[in-house]
Amino acid sequence: MPPHLKTIAIPIVEDQSGYGDPTLRDQFSNQLVQRFINDNTLQPADRTSADSILEGVITSVRDAPVVIEGGDQVAKRRISVTVHMTFQDVKLRKKVWEKDFTQWGDYPSGGGLTQRNEGIAEAVRKLTEDILNETVAGW
Repeated sequence: MPPHLKTIAIPIVEDQSGYGDPTLRDQFSNQLVQRFINDNTLQPADRTSADSILEGVITSVRDAPVVIEGGDQVAKRRISVTVHMTFQDVKLRKKVWEKDFTQWGDYPSGGGLTQRNEGIAEAVRKLTEDILNETVAGW
């Protein structure tokens, strides 16, 4: 990391996926902030005082069968989440990177909302890890 970057603002991501889960944006945003807190490379800060800013939009959530068993029965489903993220150096007023990230989580078909939410949680966990790595190691 450049020595002039010590803090990061991470506003709540927008959800433009049309998926319809009102908790997804908060779940994703909170987990992303927690990743940076745990990593301790860049400290989360208020947007007005941060050295850098990480903004994002959830652009797509897809839920599709992934394992088909005999009789065309769906045994497992995969939920894929795509986010568009931008990381900016506020001090130097420049965009460091901008890219799409996609990750997935599998869950048993017919398991209901709880299992589907576990699939989403797995996708969010992978996404936030990828975004943290891109931000702190992408130099």
